Amino acid sequence: MENHVFFLVLFATFMHAVWNGMIKYHPDKVIAVSALVFGHIPLAIVAIIILPAPTIDCIPYIIASAIIHQGYQWYLLSAYQIGDFTKVYPIARGFGPLVATIISILILGLVLKSLVILSILLICVGIMILGLMDKESKNSKVLQLSLFTGFFIGLYSLVDGYGARVSLSPIVYISWSFLLNALLFPILLKIKNYKNIFQNVISRGKKVFWIGGTLSFIIYVIVVWAFTKAPIPMVGALREASILFSILIGYFFLKEKITTTKIISIFLIVIGVIGIKLF
Repeated sequence: MENHVFFLVLFATFMHAVWNGMIKYHPDKVIAVSALVFGHIPLAIVAIIILPAPTIDCIPYIIASAIIHQGYQWYLLSAYQIGDFTKVYPIARGFGPLVATIISILILGLVLKSLVILSILLICVGIMILGLMDKESKNSKVLQLSLFTGFFIGLYSLVDGYGARVSLSPIVYISWSFLLNALLFPILLKIKNYKNIFQNVISRGKKVFWIGGTLSFIIYVIVVWAFTKAPIPMVGALREASILFSILIGYFFLKEKITTTKIISIFLIVIGVIGIKLF
């Protein structure tokens, strides 16, 4: 991975931890996730208006991405109904790059060096143990929903990576995907019987909408652009290393304890990130 791509993704990784904290500490995860989804709309519209249109060939990828995001959001919200954020999120985010790597190698024919695969695996394991080394993770339903969430993360990463490459305009590609996702998401909320979501976002989710939505949009634009410059599993794993920054932010600014599990997690993630850069 080239230096400028690596460090841009690393910057996006740090910023990911910032908006992720807004979701983590919001009292209502449904409102927070909804505000984030709808918060992508303003910048998406601006990008579509001022930037060159993507190729027609990317339209199937845009549709597939938005549909897959519904699966991701469905299982994420289902997991939050019965499981805590600190248990669900690490398992899901760690499993996503693992799924993308397996599909890329076994189905799409991607060839990666053994040490790169090992580095990706270290990052994934380092993230997932934060959720797995907990009593609540023994709840098979929480674990199942978290893994399904991660499966969809791996799928949309691959679809967006290849879609961005075909589009020749990654920013506008992902802008259309975000818009379609925001249009479909209320249908999902209605099916899950969540009511008054727009009113709740306006009254209790404005900060996540404006700050979280803006940061999330910019960060994923960087990630999708990076998908066009480097192997998708490498970029995906590096992106999820945001958990490392979340731990450090929690320790230095929120006075959270550093447990043995977190120390092991930090060690594995750091070794994995270094491996991706070196190999």
